[in-house]
Amino acid sequence: MRRADRLFLLVNALRGRRRAVPARVLADDLGVSLRTVYRDVADLQHSGIPIEGEPGVGYMLRKGADLPPLAFNAEELEALIVGIRFARAFAGARLGAAAMRALLKIEAVVPPPVYARASRIAILAPGGRGERGAAFSESLDRLHLAIAERQLLRVRYVRADGQENTRDIEPLCVLFWGGSWTLAGWCRLRGAFRQFRLDRIRECVHTGETYAVDPARGFEALMRTFDAQACEDASVAAEVEGYCGWARESVRPDQRREDA
Repeated sequence: MRRADRLFLLVNALRGRRRAVPARVLADDLGVSLRTVYRDVADLQHSGIPIEGEPGVGYMLRKGADLPPLAFNAEELEALIVGIRFARAFAGARLGAAAMRALLKIEAVVPPPVYARASRIAILAPGGRGERGAAFSESLDRLHLAIAERQLLRVRYVRADGQENTRDIEPLCVLFWGGSWTLAGWCRLRGAFRQFRLDRIRECVHTGETYAVDPARGFEALMRTFDAQACEDASVAAEVEGYCGWARESVRPDQRREDA
């Protein structure tokens, strides 16, 4: 990584933080040593960037400080274009339209030779799938709104065994597993995090109630359960694969995590 890129990422990692960020966290995020973080912070401070803090305490950027944007290189631009293509294809009508507007803005400021090279990246998200339909896009838009506004949803759901029931869900995120979509959130009936395949939701309505932010059952807590599940899956797969090499592929992630 170029030093200029690393310094930019360092400042960006501090931007908007309300608390000091430990140097170890910065080192892990940037993939560098603690010594490099200390040296880069000192260099930025000497150049006038208002970073406050010290080793052993952590660092934070003084409110209102900013840096001019760094130009994208070709590989970074390729990553953005691929992401925009997938957002347009799978993220719903509202975010799909926003993705295209973002692409036009990027095209307007990036040198034409760099943009031309990046736009030739052969990773596409073609149409023709159900996720591109208007009804599915509208459904995603409604779920995005419900998550943003913390709307309590009442879901009529058909399980894999054919049983149908109704749940009140505090929605936290929508996930795409490559073969299916799921809605993840806190299920009040189970008193735990659950996921629901979108193609098995027969009805989803706003109850008129909003739910309060609770760290114990919020988005970050959900992500921690995903991390724990991933570690457990990896451990089990490693043990089983020693006995049977095909075991890892026998159960898809979206099937393991579906609600019961």
